[in-house]
Amino acid sequence: MAFEYAPLIAKYGYAATFVGSLIEGETMLILSGLAAHRGYLDFTLVVLAGALGGALGDVGYFMLGRHYRDQLQQRFPKLAPGIARVRTMIERHPNGTIFSVRFLYGLRTVGPIAIGSTQVSLGRFIAMNAIGALTWSVCWAGAGFVLGKSAERLLGELSHYEVAIAVAVLVVGGVAALALHWRRRAGTGQA
Repeated sequence: MAFEYAPLIAKYGYAATFVGSLIEGETMLILSGLAAHRGYLDFTLVVLAGALGGALGDVGYFMLGRHYRDQLQQRFPKLAPGIARVRTMIERHPNGTIFSVRFLYGLRTVGPIAIGSTQVSLGRFIAMNAIGALTWSVCWAGAGFVLGKSAERLLGELSHYEVAIAVAVLVVGGVAALALHWRRRAGTGQA
């Protein structure tokens, strides 16, 4: 008896996209975009779930920065270079920084914390962050959708390869996350 994954994706796909986007996002959005290409999820709803999760996660980080600005740097000194970098960017281009911080290597999480520790208002952050989150969600879910189209052109009917493609995306996403983690640790001199 074959494992029926399509009903699981249809039932939990949007919730998984939302939760995944709260935490990390890119890998989950690629998988959700792929599921939308296969017809299991609606692309527009995938984008909205991803944008909402990404935006809410960033607002949470912003509030951490707003309420615990100095304590966070004391508790986690390795955040200091990223916070300093984002503060400099905010002084020059506040709206552009809020919009783009999720796209900048190494600043996805620390960026909203740093922005929260500045004088940027919550309203301004929410507005620019929402636009950035929507753009980010379209990009990554779109990448998954295009991956599905490309794989279909290359392999033909994807029903035999769906699980293998999803596992490959998860493995590549996991390896990339580990490589980035190790690279950051090596940059800070930690073992």
